[in-house]
Amino acid sequence: MQDITHGFEHAWRLLITNEQDVWGIILRSLLVSGLSTTFGCIIGIPTGAAVGLRRFRGKRGVVAAVNVGMSLPPVVVGLVVYLLLSYSGPLGFMRLLFSVPAMVIAQTILAAPMIGALTLAAVESVDRRARTVALSLGASPLQATLAMLSEARFAMGAAVIAGFGGVISEVGAVMMVGGNIAGQTRVMTTAIVLETSKGDFDVAIALGIILLAIALIVNLGLGFLQRGR
Repeated sequence: MQDITHGFEHAWRLLITNEQDVWGIILRSLLVSGLSTTFGCIIGIPTGAAVGLRRFRGKRGVVAAVNVGMSLPPVVVGLVVYLLLSYSGPLGFMRLLFSVPAMVIAQTILAAPMIGALTLAAVESVDRRARTVALSLGASPLQATLAMLSEARFAMGAAVIAGFGGVISEVGAVMMVGGNIAGQTRVMTTAIVLETSKGDFDVAIALGIILLAIALIVNLGLGFLQRGR
């Protein structure tokens, strides 16, 4: 109990003085997770919307595949990206292993299926009659599609926030492909694991406080969107 109290006392000092590059770790986490979420949206939202809006043969299989993507094990994703980017791998010539871009790639692979699956569910929850009504009022097919997407905008926004919340708390994949290098690829989750294993709880608690604060903000955002819907 004394270690925990002592850790909290020093956590605030670390946050204020930026000892051990605490704020550098925080900003790097936000950068990696923000870029991953952005790329995940670029891939996941159009894919989820297209599958949700269209009716075609084999749709159930595609929907199942998208949903399975939500449960991809992070360590497996990290292993695959590691093998692809390793110096003996097919993409080794890019020299991206143990770098921020490698971490972004791994987290994008995790974020895209989550955002895509939630977008798909959001679009499918919209009453199909909205499209019919829009067309009957003289809207073009594109305008009718945009009208349906507008109806699902709050749920789609929640999908984006959920994707960000998922990747910023992920540790396995980013540790494998980033290497947890101080000042270069160390992020909040990997720093917490490292400092805890060393018995240095000051930095771990400080970063844990920030991570919990971000999680709270994410949940408040989800609640706001749900109330808006």
